Amino acid sequence: MRPPLRRAGARTRWYWLLLLPFVCMLWPALYARVDPTVAGIPFFYWYQFAWVVLSALLTALVYRLSRD
Repeated sequence: MRPPLRRAGARTRWYWLLLLPFVCMLWPALYARVDPTVAGIPFFYWYQFAWVVLSALLTALVYRLSRD
């Protein structure tokens, strides 16, 4: 007997999370400034670096939640 199939929609809704980094980086007016600085690093740079880390974490999360 075959196991019941999961709905494709339940799995693919997690893919919407992958748009979050794209949208947040698409609006430069949000992060094109110097203040606040963290350890002397301007906001412009550490905001982008934070999204590199967050994007990797979101990708791992979506992978875990969407696999069979």
